[in-house]
Amino acid sequence: MTTKKQIIAFKIAAICLFTIAALHIAIIIGGPAWYIYFGAGDKMADMATSGSWYPVWITLFVTLIFIIMGLYALSGAKIIRKLPLLRTGLFTIAAIFILRGLAVLHQTIWHFQNPASVPIRDIVFSIVALIIGILYAYGIVGRWKR
Repeated sequence: MTTKKQIIAFKIAAICLFTIAALHIAIIIGGPAWYIYFGAGDKMADMATSGSWYPVWITLFVTLIFIIMGLYALSGAKIIRKLPLLRTGLFTIAAIFILRGLAVLHQTIWHFQNPASVPIRDIVFSIVALIIGILYAYGIVGRWKR
């Protein structure tokens, strides 16, 4: 049985993922400087500068993945119909975001000799990912109690 708190956790996770998806659309609109700032790299920025559609298609694909993940959160909250492989999807999404979130620890330890070399945005992205992963994990807890 899913509690109100678990439904809220899934809703917050969905809002976060839809916001991240919208940010990816903004990156396309923002152009090369945005690709660089958000960590896509110089190569993607160079391709965007030269008018290549590759960065746009890749970013749209990533946007679609975030939208699908957000829909799985809404399905976990029983706001929309049950999506295929819901349990597997929710567990996988939670694991992906928790592992991505733990990357901040790796980054901090890896760059321990010079913590300032870890860009603040990378730490923020990792913390946000960890929070989303925890929201999914919390939402899952009561959904499939055995």
